[in-house]
Amino acid sequence: MDNAKIIVISFLIAFLAFIILLVFETPWTDNPIPVPRTDPEKCPLRSSGKTFTPLNGTKHLLVSAYMDQRVKEFDLRIIGIFRRDSIQALHCLFCCQDNVTTKATILPHPDNFGFPYVTTDVMCALPKGCSSKHVSLLTDQDNWRHSEQMWLPIRNLKTEETSDKRFNFTVCISTLFGRYNNVLQFAQSLEMYRLLGVNRVVVYNTSCGPELDQLLHSYSQEGFVEIVPWPIDEHLTPSYGWLHSASGGDVHYFGQQTSLNDCIYRSMERSRYVLLNDIDEIIMPYQQSGLVPLMDILQKQHPDAGVFMIENHVFPKKHFEPSGKFNRSQWNKVPGVNILEHIYREDPDRNVYHLYKMIIQPRMVEQTSIHEVLKIFGKQVRVKVPPDVCRTIHTRDARREDLTLEQLKEDKRLWDFSEKLIPCVDKALRKAGLLDTKDGHKGG
Repeated sequence: MDNAKIIVISFLIAFLAFIILLVFETPWTDNPIPVPRTDPEKCPLRSSGKTFTPLNGTKHLLVSAYMDQRVKEFDLRIIGIFRRDSIQALHCLFCCQDNVTTKATILPHPDNFGFPYVTTDVMCALPKGCSSKHVSLLTDQDNWRHSEQMWLPIRNLKTEETSDKRFNFTVCISTLFGRYNNVLQFAQSLEMYRLLGVNRVVVYNTSCGPELDQLLHSYSQEGFVEIVPWPIDEHLTPSYGWLHSASGGDVHYFGQQTSLNDCIYRSMERSRYVLLNDIDEIIMPYQQSGLVPLMDILQKQHPDAGVFMIENHVFPKKHFEPSGKFNRSQWNKVPGVNILEHIYREDPDRNVYHLYKMIIQPRMVEQTSIHEVLKIFGKQVRVKVPPDVCRTIHTRDARREDLTLEQLKEDKRLWDFSEKLIPCVDKALRKAGLLDTKDGHKGG
């Protein structure tokens, strides 16, 4: 081997020895390699995609979680249905880079109508530096298994999507149950609301009949109706009445109060006003052509008001308009009530508790019951709107059975919209496959 090769080999050996020495003697603590941490997006092993999520170790149900920073020291509101006699301390668990907990504040709603279960808010504060998109609750912050924990997605997060178009009016309908199948009145009410300026209707559906299911599916595909599955009967025994002492059951009227509160928060970042009423009710302006001009006037008159209470007026479905002007043969094949045929209105009995439905500004409301708001922010005014300005047209069984037809008031306000309403209803029914195309073109 010549001298040149010996020099090259010696150089390579020396260089390799230098590299080995450098690797083992260099203090790595000077430039540490970051330890991989859990990806926040993969943190929740099980994210709940259902409306009702049982809370581990309790009798409670969780419904939804929303960002809500209107209450000092809190960032998040979880809406649930809690068993009143077993409410215990809870901890909010957040899905950050590390699982972090904060102490929860539990706020049962004051209206429970005597039922064992009540709508409940759980308030949480976000840990510093945490931008979690999921939350869960713990009964014991030191004893839980990550693999068994169910997480709720947090809604109303400030993202680019929140800059999308906001609606003027959203109607919250709660709840459909008992295979409800009043198809014709449902279509008439939705099309009437569309004419009045409503942009979106949210329907909480426990069960409905096959024809109404077709109609809901059609409206949902169109984007006008948002359907929230509401299988509360899979978890609790819901009541068919509003008072526990009279009807029994676990929870008031299929969880109606919880669904209304959820709808308010669901709509908070998307809608200027929210209407809280049943599907057989129409909040009807009597001096303006629609809801936009109505609310422009009312808000100008009451700039601090966030709750507008609309008096409920029943139109008994047992009394029919005598001429039969709107008794359309093609609608006779569609299940349900034709509201255009019922023009006689009961005056409310003001000697007893009188019912109202509401138009609210959602960001001013914290908790609501069925006929009145429970908690509002600041000193926001509740306005009772005069019935000659706006009232609820409620077509249903008579509430005041003692009144004769002669004692009822004639009210044909719906007829003012009939020329536009009828073709809209026909179109909606045909689109859903509920009205024969040929019949649908016949006159009224």
